[in-house]
Order: sequence, then C-alpha cells, then structure tokens
Amino acid sequence: MIECVPNCSEGRDEALIEQLTTSLASVQGVALLGQHRDPDHHRCVLTVAGSMASMADAACALVDRAAACIDLTRHVGQHPRIGATDVLPFIPLRGATMADCIALAQRVGARIGRELRIPVFLYGEACTRPFRKRLDQIRKGGCAALQERMATDPAWAPDFGPARMHPTAGAIAVGARGPLIAYNVWLQSRDVSLAQAIARTVRTANGGLPEVKAIGLALKSQGLVQVSMNLTDYRQTPLHVAFEAVKHEASSRGVAVVKSELVGLIPQDAFAQAKGYALQCDSLTHDHIVENRLRQCGLGSVER
Repeated sequence: MIECVPNCSEGRDEALIEQLTTSLASVQGVALLGQHRDPDHHRCVLTVAGSMASMADAACALVDRAAACIDLTRHVGQHPRIGATDVLPFIPLRGATMADCIALAQRVGARIGRELRIPVFLYGEACTRPFRKRLDQIRKGGCAALQERMATDPAWAPDFGPARMHPTAGAIAVGARGPLIAYNVWLQSRDVSLAQAIARTVRTANGGLPEVKAIGLALKSQGLVQVSMNLTDYRQTPLHVAFEAVKHEASSRGVAVVKSELVGLIPQDAFAQAKGYALQCDSLTHDHIVENRLRQCGLGSVER
C-alpha cells in the first residue's frame, strides 16, 4: 500500500477541487483519506492510499485533470508553487518500501512528461541530483526562475518532459519521502515580516529546530499571518515542540497565537506525542490520524 499527498494550485473553487478528488478516488483500488484547502494559499492538499498499480493511474489522472482546469498564468496565492499540480509525493505504507516509492515516482514522472508534456523534477529520495533533493531548491525564484534555469543550465534539465514550462500547467515535482506533518501556526498580526522572521528562527536551515522547514505567509482574508511548517521528521521535532518554539518567538515580539492547524493527516504515533499539550488545534482529532482513516476506508492497518 502506497500513500500519495498531491498538492494542487487551487484552494477556492469547490467544484474544481471536487473534480480533482474525483479523478483520484474514481480509480479502483484507491481511497480518498482526506482533503484540505486554503483560499489564501490558493492550494489544496489531498491524501489518498492504495495499491502501487492503482496509485500510478490515479496520480496521472489527477495531474491530467489539474493541467486541464488550472491556469497558472492567472494564479495568485500566498504559497510558493511551480505547477498546477505542484508536488506529488509517494510514501510507503503497508508492505511497501522506499525503493518501491522511488520506482513509482520514476514511472509516474515518465508518464507525465511523455503524455502531458509537463517538465518533471524528481525530488526527495527519488532525486537524481543531490542539489534537487529539496522542494525549495526546485521552487527557488518561482516559475520564471525555473524556466530560466532550464533554458540556460544543463544541470537543470528536467528528469522527464520538455525543458520548458507547460504554457498553463507549469512544471511538477514528483518524489518519494517518509511521512511528514504539515503544520501551521496563526498569529494575531498583519505583519508578514514578523512571521517570516519567526520562520527563519525555527527552521533547520537557519540553525533552528531539527527537520523543520518554515516560511511566513500573509492570510489576507483573515487579517492575520502564519508560520507554515513542514516537520519532515516528527520524531526529532514533535508537534508540541514546533508549536512552543513559534509561540515563544511570537510572545517575545508581543504577538499572540490565534490557533494552529494540521494540513492533511498525521501518523498515530505523532498524535500520541502531542497528547496532553495545549496546541490550540481544532483539527488534531482522531479523524485526522492516517491509521484511523485507513481503517474507516476498509484498508486495514499500516506499518511504520
């Protein structure tokens, strides 16, 4: 069993998001475990699980649907992105290995490049070049900068597909990784530079918490700002540690935390780590645990 967590550049049109989820869940052998959308990020995060063969078909169907419906040239959102389907990671669950997910990323990436003519960059454990392992390295500078790198630097030729952005669907990062937690902390402020400063303080790249990626974003519709994090190894930095670090940095600047939120699902053991801590997180419920959603969908248990 493989988990897939595609991120698509649409967070506002409910009918379009329904088309995207249908393209995934309509493939036999694949179950939709969860979805999260954010109008300020202008992004939706979908979580599905299924067999390796079924997942390949479902992933390609989603990318095809997103490419047909999302025009990146008209897209305005707070979250960094390079494509209509921005990122497509595969995660091993039951009876699957990281090698299986790498092979799946390669197979799906080849199909996307060949059939949809979208440039594909393999990332994470599936990367073919170390400097393209991290998503932020691929997204650096946005679509225009990636197009320039493809046009001028042979080291930035895509793994699959043409060495130019698709006219409306952009590019895509396809990869293999272990489980991560996408986690946001909302702050009672309109000053995005404050959120960006806190993100710099807590993220690993600047000497902060281990295995944490973080950026600061404005939530204009809410009149707030947000520290948006990926906890790439929650065993090294659990939810409550990340939350307390952001809260401490905000408090030192005279700013209160409004709430925190999960984006997508959380492993059972990460949920257990957070038990008993006041995280101001309404989405931290049993319905957001991967293992519970698998059982609810009739897919059994999961191995870690």
